[in-house]
Amino acid sequence: MKAIGNTYLLFAAFYVAFTTSITAQQDVYLSNASFEGQPDDATIPVGWFACTHSTTPDILPGPWGVYQEATEGDTYMGLITRGDGTFESVGQRLPKAIKAKECYKFSLDLAHSDTYAGYNKPIKLRIWLGQQKCEKGQLIAETDFIQHLDFRKYQFQFNAKKDWNYIIIEAYYKDGRFSHQGNILIDNFSAIKLCNRA
Repeated sequence: MKAIGNTYLLFAAFYVAFTTSITAQQDVYLSNASFEGQPDDATIPVGWFACTHSTTPDILPGPWGVYQEATEGDTYMGLITRGDGTFESVGQRLPKAIKAKECYKFSLDLAHSDTYAGYNKPIKLRIWLGQQKCEKGQLIAETDFIQHLDFRKYQFQFNAKKDWNYIIIEAYYKDGRFSHQGNILIDNFSAIKLCNRA
């Protein structure tokens, strides 16, 4: 009886380790998820590409009078909206697809600067998934107006409607109108994990 019990425990441990490993392989890790790079204005972080013609994000702190400390690594990214209706967004191809009908979760750290060279009003952040570069196929996250100057963690959960290969991070005002000069600071984008993962 003791031998049977030990065999069962060994099998159970193997099963848990195996299923945990398989599930972990489905986690999606973004390239340069903490937006590391040499602090500079009008610079897209390595691993990301522009998704609007007028996108010139900044790698911070330092440029434009923004000096909050990063929460992960040394730098983070700033995106703005402008008074002429233009806004900034960046994207990247995912290293593995988000799978349809699965539940996923992720987090990232957000803040606002009140000294961003005149682009000082609070704005929102939206995150999209798509099947093509810069395609807005499914909105998976939208924040309220970010007004706090310290970085705070925001957590999101979504159910994928389709298989998705691309992600977009977008500065956003409201109602489709990007009509004021605002900013949002972004750092420490977590892995995108299945909801049943710790």
